[in-house]
Amino acid sequence: MAEIQTKLSSIDPVWARVCHEAHEAIRVEPLLGGLIHSSLLHHSSMERALAYRFSLKLASGEMSEQILREIADEAYAEDPELGASARADLMAVYDRDPACHRYLQPILFFKGYQAVQAYRVGHSLWQQGRTDLAYFVQMRVSEVFGVDIHPAAKIGKGIMIDHAHSIVIGETAVVGDNVSMLHSVTLGGTGKEDGDRHPKIGNGVLIGAGAKVLGNIHIGHCTRIAAGSVVLSDVPPCKTVAGVPARIVGEAGCDQPAVSMNHRFAAQGE
Repeated sequence: MAEIQTKLSSIDPVWARVCHEAHEAIRVEPLLGGLIHSSLLHHSSMERALAYRFSLKLASGEMSEQILREIADEAYAEDPELGASARADLMAVYDRDPACHRYLQPILFFKGYQAVQAYRVGHSLWQQGRTDLAYFVQMRVSEVFGVDIHPAAKIGKGIMIDHAHSIVIGETAVVGDNVSMLHSVTLGGTGKEDGDRHPKIGNGVLIGAGAKVLGNIHIGHCTRIAAGSVVLSDVPPCKTVAGVPARIVGEAGCDQPAVSMNHRFAAQGE
C-alpha cells in the first residue's frame, strides 16, 4: 500500500492526498467507512470519484444514477480540463475557506464545490450541442444544491463558493480564474432583453454575500464587491465597491482579495 501511495503521489499529488485523508478518516470514524470507500477509495482517479458523486447526487426518478454516471465518465474522459479545473477548485476551497481542513471535505460535504463540478459537466454537454441534457443537469443542480448556474455560462478555474446557497449565474455571464464568492450572489440581467446581458467578472475578484451584479458590465480583476451591494456599472481593476447602487469606496486593499478573503474596508475619509 505504501508503495502504491508513493507512486500515486508522484503522478497525482492532489488525489493521493485525498486518498490518504480518506484512510485516516475511516480510522477515526469507522461508521463513515462505507460512504468514504464508495465515494473515494473505490475509484482509481479523482475524475472517476467526481463522476460517481455527480451521479449519486443528481439521480432521480427521471434520470438514473447509472445513466448520469456514464454521462459524467464520458465528459471527464473527453475533456481533461474538467479534471484540472476540479483540482484547482479543490485547492482554492482548501486555501480560502477556514472551515476546510482536509482535501476530502469539499468532495464529500461542501455543496458549493460539488455544484461547480456538476456545472462543469453540464457546460461540457452544452459545448457539445447536447443542450437539453445540459438543462437537465442545471435543473437538478438547482434542486439539489440551491445553486443555479446556466450551462452556457463560462467559469474559470480556482473557484470558491462559500456556503453556496441561492447562487444565480446567468447564461452569458463570464467568471474569471481564482474568483471567490459567498452565498446569495447573483450575476444576472437587468430585464427581459436577449443577447449578451450578464456580467463579466475578472480574475481574482471577491464577491461578498448577497451581492448582485447586474447587466452586461465588466468587473475589473482583483476587485472587491462588498456584501449586499448592487453593482450596475463597470468597475475598474483593484477597487472596492459597496452600496446600493454600488460605488467605489477605495482600493482593493491587497493584490489578491479573492485569496485573502478580507471583507473589511475603511470608508472614505477614515
